[in-house]
Amino acid sequence: MRFFIVLLFTVPLAAQHDMSNMPGMHHDSAAAPETMEASGTSSNPASSPMNMAHFTAGAWRFMIHGVAFVEDIQQTGPRGGDKLFSTNWFMGEAEHGLGGGKLSVRAMVSLEPATVMDRRYPELFQTGETAYGKPIVDGQHPHNFVMELAMHYSHPLGEKTSWELYAAPVGDPALGPVAFPHRVSAEELPTAPIGHHLQDSTHVSYEVVTGGITHGMLRVEASGFHGGEPNENRWNIGYGAMDSYSARATISPNANWSAQISAGRLTRPEALEPGDQVRTEASVTYNRPYANGNWATSVIWGRVHKTSGGDNLDGYGFESVARFAHKNYATGRIELVDKDELLATGQEFRIGAYTAGYTRDFYLVPRIATGLGANFTTYRMPATLHPYYGERPVAILIFLRFKLRDAS
Repeated sequence: MRFFIVLLFTVPLAAQHDMSNMPGMHHDSAAAPETMEASGTSSNPASSPMNMAHFTAGAWRFMIHGVAFVEDIQQTGPRGGDKLFSTNWFMGEAEHGLGGGKLSVRAMVSLEPATVMDRRYPELFQTGETAYGKPIVDGQHPHNFVMELAMHYSHPLGEKTSWELYAAPVGDPALGPVAFPHRVSAEELPTAPIGHHLQDSTHVSYEVVTGGITHGMLRVEASGFHGGEPNENRWNIGYGAMDSYSARATISPNANWSAQISAGRLTRPEALEPGDQVRTEASVTYNRPYANGNWATSVIWGRVHKTSGGDNLDGYGFESVARFAHKNYATGRIELVDKDELLATGQEFRIGAYTAGYTRDFYLVPRIATGLGANFTTYRMPATLHPYYGERPVAILIFLRFKLRDAS
């Protein structure tokens, strides 16, 4: 673990490249699935840009990714809040051939336990997990310091078929789409979707073991993992019984498309809620590379069935980012999400959130893209909530973003 943390901050940036332009990084439908992975074994389209630094040492190949946002959020309405904070993640990975297959070891860390104070940042209509023993409402929790610590092994069974095994004390089971911090369509949307806990919140789970088979464009996986959300101590590595399970089928017909459908049963995921959850997820992501940029779009649906009361909560999302003329990004996200934690009564409401934004890159530091951006969000809600949020609450997020970039 210490090796990877040091690696993240010491690899020379002169070795950094856009991996999407390297041989083997744009794939046909029979491509090795691990080369498309984002977190855990979830997959962006193979044509997605993967800016990273990399080098080799003997038979080992090393790679690092990373992004950090420094953000200021301003929200209106009685429940609106303001805050300066940072969301960030850094990942190191090492690969080596083994037994006719490929072994990779990965560590991902985040400094959010130090850069998001008071265990949350303001986000209207966001719910999920706890802060200081109380449910978080209108806020998003920071990620754990250790977001992933995993081993992945894949082995070919033929020209178009391979099997794989993923094991992680902290990792991402086969459930849902690529998590929002790593999703190609959300790269300039640093705050979590308000549907996060209906769609992709299991991306930091404990005691994860996943097995899978890939044949051509189809990949089928099954996972066992601990279903409880991480506790409020974001610096430690939690643990628990492997009491939950999931399965996912992913289809990647060509380098620009990836779609998945998945389902799982989680044992007591929320510390303050009784009962289990059954989650069903489906998503489609499209990425189109073109001269001086790319266009990435995802459509996502997630449903949570709460076994304690039989309630079903649905979350629908559409998000898109278009990079053009190398340095410019136009961003949008639309969500319709069911919420039952906004009021103490437990009443269910459907919330609409509509975000538009723009980011401009400034290459101030070699191999680092420094982006200055802003996102504007407006909301739609039932009139019952107007006394709590106002009739037309809005949120404005201004940010500086730092990430590795390609050599172009």
